[in-house]
Amino acid sequence: MDKLAFDIAHLLAGSLLLVSFLMIYQDRLFSLLRFFALHAVVLSLSVAWQAYVQDAPFLYITAAIALFFKGLIIPAALQKIVRRLEIHREVEQVVGIGITMLAGIGLTALSIILMLRVTANADSFAREDMAFALAVILLGLLMMVTRRNAVSQVVGFMSLENGLILAAAGAKGMPLVVEISVAFSVLIAFIVIGVFLFRIRERFDTVDVGALDQFRGDQK
Repeated sequence: MDKLAFDIAHLLAGSLLLVSFLMIYQDRLFSLLRFFALHAVVLSLSVAWQAYVQDAPFLYITAAIALFFKGLIIPAALQKIVRRLEIHREVEQVVGIGITMLAGIGLTALSIILMLRVTANADSFAREDMAFALAVILLGLLMMVTRRNAVSQVVGFMSLENGLILAAAGAKGMPLVVEISVAFSVLIAFIVIGVFLFRIRERFDTVDVGALDQFRGDQK
């Protein structure tokens, strides 16, 4: 049973990392949002399995929050924002997808090497999950710095937060009050970001953050 639990946990964590790569590969907003929803579903399954293995019922609440908010509510709301802003187009990229994917592979290798060394004396069940979680976090950061569209940067930020949740669950969880606080913080941040996107669109007639550069230093 222990080996089966170990294998399923790492299968789910590895699947989350794979979906992170699929998100980086996307060049259209609606495809990106669909894969983000899948990202949240895989995260909820991973956390639910950790809840079962660790006999930690409070982690089921974390899994339910991730599934409801990140798997359903937030992707649907972002799709509505995209339609409202009429930005049915490709995701603007700072560098090509090929270079971005290579950078992602390098960050994943670095995460695995680093975490396996740092956690050499830790529980074997958590070591590789922590490595996968760090890789998901770094891929979220990579998406944020290689995308110029504000919507895709929001998705990158939330996928980064998914990696943090995976790390916390793999490290024997975190207090329920912290999980609820994180969930509400993400929800509030999402609302603020939604307002921010509308203001960018209203002011500059685009959500390409590169358009802000030409206004830098302007007088009010």
